[in-house]
Formats: sequence, C-alpha cells, structure tokens
Amino acid sequence: MKKIFLIYGHYNDKSFNAAIRETFINTAEEKGHSVDAVDLYKEKFDPVFAGEEPDEIVLNHRKRIENSDAIVLIAPIWNFRMPAIVEGWIDKVLAPPWAFRFKRLFGNYGYPIGNLKGKKAVVFCTYGSPQFAVRTFFLNMPTKRLRRGVFNICGITDVVYRRYFAVPFVSEEKRKQFLDDVKKTAFNV
Repeated sequence: MKKIFLIYGHYNDKSFNAAIRETFINTAEEKGHSVDAVDLYKEKFDPVFAGEEPDEIVLNHRKRIENSDAIVLIAPIWNFRMPAIVEGWIDKVLAPPWAFRFKRLFGNYGYPIGNLKGKKAVVFCTYGSPQFAVRTFFLNMPTKRLRRGVFNICGITDVVYRRYFAVPFVSEEKRKQFLDDVKKTAFNV
C-alpha cells in the first residue's frame, strides 16, 4: 500500500481534469493505496510568492509530502504551462531549502541536491492543442520543465508524465481511452 499526495488544479468540477482525478483516486484506492487529495481552487490556495516564510498551509503540504510515497499533479496546460495556482504551489511548496539545496562547487557555481529522493511523481496534463503542435512548435516544454526543472532538481527521478491532447475536440470513445490510461497509471503507482 502506498501513500499518495494528490494536487488538483482545475476550477471546474465538470471538467475532464475532474474525471481524471476521480478515476485516479477510485482506482488507486481500489488497489489499496491511500490518497490524500488537495483541490487548490477549493482550498483557495494563494499562489503569490513574494519571498515570505512558508505559511501554515505550505508547511502542512510539505508534511503531507514527507509522509507520502508519491506526488500526483492533475492540471490542464494553458499557454504551455500549468494554471497559475499550480505554478504558485510549485514555487511555494517545492522550494529550497526544503525540497532542494545547492552544493557549491567553486565561486558562485554549484548544483542542486534534491531532498525528496525515493519519491515518485505522476503528472496528468490535458491540452487543447493537438500533440503535433506541442511536440513540433513548442518542443515539449511543459514536460521537460516539470520533469527536469522541478522534480529532478527535488531529487525525484521516477517521474511518469501522462498527456492527453486536443481534449475539447476528441470523441467520447477517445476520452474513455484516456481514462483507461489513467486507471493503468494508477495501478502502477
């Protein structure tokens, strides 16, 4: 049994992202995992970071991550990034020196040392764009940034990234295929 900390970042409970969340939670719990879910919009998480010390909410989320085996993010990709509320969560919660620190090599140069080693990350993202556009024109920026620029720096190297393209335009059959993929991913957390 694994402990999963799930961050959900969509404002609409009737969205396809909500279907992903429900499918993942139901499947993971069916397998015997425990899922600790946070809905950033319902929690009214403040994404603005202005250099302040972590507040009680940030400290609470960090403690929940410490007690988990895996972190799951579910959010759409808007303008080739996650919604501001999720990006702000990343900036505030997965911040140094808690999530990673820099080891100085010489002068002002160094490299990050992740403090979250041994954890797994699973990211589910929906896109309005077709896969061709994201891969060709935007070089998979959201994938690379989250995998390398967020999780790897935090020490999380086991990252599963599931993407569902052109969601507003696909058939119900295709959406069912997407949700079957969510189930398979939940079974393998």
